[in-house]
Amino acid sequence: MTDPSLSGKPPSGKPPSGKPPSGKPPSGKPSSGKSRSADGEPAAAGPDHPRGPLAGLRVLDLATLFAGPLAATLLGDFGAEVIKVEHPRRPDPSRGHGPAKDGIGLWWKLLGRNKKTLTLDLSHPGGRDVLLRLAAGTDVIVENFRPGTLEKWGLGWAELSAVNPRLVLARVTGFGQFGPYARRPGFGTLAEAMSGFAAITGEPDGPPTLPPFGLADAITALTTAYAVMAALRARDTGGRGQVIDLALIEPMLTVLGPQPLWYDQLGHVQPRTGNRSANVAPRNTYRTADGSWVVVSTSAESVAERVMRLVGRPEVIDEPWFGTGAGRARHADELDAAVGDWIARRDRAEVLAAFEKAEAAVAPVYDIRDVLADPQYRALGSITEVPDEELGTLRMQNVLFRLSETPGAIRWAGRPHGADTDEVLAGLGLGEAEIAALRGAGTL
Repeated sequence: MTDPSLSGKPPSGKPPSGKPPSGKPPSGKPSSGKSRSADGEPAAAGPDHPRGPLAGLRVLDLATLFAGPLAATLLGDFGAEVIKVEHPRRPDPSRGHGPAKDGIGLWWKLLGRNKKTLTLDLSHPGGRDVLLRLAAGTDVIVENFRPGTLEKWGLGWAELSAVNPRLVLARVTGFGQFGPYARRPGFGTLAEAMSGFAAITGEPDGPPTLPPFGLADAITALTTAYAVMAALRARDTGGRGQVIDLALIEPMLTVLGPQPLWYDQLGHVQPRTGNRSANVAPRNTYRTADGSWVVVSTSAESVAERVMRLVGRPEVIDEPWFGTGAGRARHADELDAAVGDWIARRDRAEVLAAFEKAEAAVAPVYDIRDVLADPQYRALGSITEVPDEELGTLRMQNVLFRLSETPGAIRWAGRPHGADTDEVLAGLGLGEAEIAALRGAGTL
């Protein structure tokens, strides 16, 4: 569980059919077909273009909020057929998170893109049977129930691998499948706290600070997608699937860098330093004369030298301490004062132009309005337009990276709850009477 608090000259072509059911866009309408390759330009769909490198893979998304579902989204962006399984009477909570338009949750439109939506009560015997039938023709299942929940329903690894020995089961939980905390509820916020992230975030004299978005969930989603691809590669060479046990606390711990090494070898515990870095200086946010904010980074000594020459303090470059990042960090007050005073006397445009001319590293502090207007994001195609049958054209993040030969694509935005249930079940061979019976029993 995670905290209740992703196009170029080759177009994407038609959505991948994968295994049955049909891979046509769920609405039956033509897909936008926008793909993303090395030059970032979207193009119209066509029958002769690549379908994505994961075309032919089927993924069942049984997870909620947010790491597991986002991992499935990333796989779907590159051609996998993703079927989102939701409870018939309790839709995925992300449908109700954040702002909505006309009663339709916007977060789901992003998280649910490229997914077919199926309602199924897995705790019901009929739901168990349907899930096992789906699993028999599936490559990957992503789930984030508390350890033991699938086993309680007769859907554990023993049952799933019996119907499909090549299946990869990705289990994403707060604390992993074993250990003293395994059965605790585990959300991204807890991982941000227990990994050490919150302890080093915030001002030195202030409280530990949590991110205002699902940071641990997003990092875990990326890790899960990577783990799935590693497991699929192992299956290609060894013939069998396997279980992925992924705990939210571990990817967060990894991205925090060498803190365990520092403590193990030196007894060093990284403190909170606000926007400063304990490793280099100057590195901070600085306010311009017109009330904007910019950030400066000087991880490389050559860049630090350029910055100090630009702001009129070249003499500090000859100081013995200036030659290392740690030495500069110990003199952050002096360096910050010099950079901050210079920036404070100039408007943002002048600051950015001067830094660019000096080949020094600076960036404006953007909000989402700036992101949408920025020419670099536009050149990359980082934000793209996606047609949606409920809300019209939507702007959202494009697929995560560009491939020159087999680009990813956003084929549709998040679909209504259960919109594809009949199509998916018909693809399993269930007739209208069987589907009606399951729906009457509350399974669908």
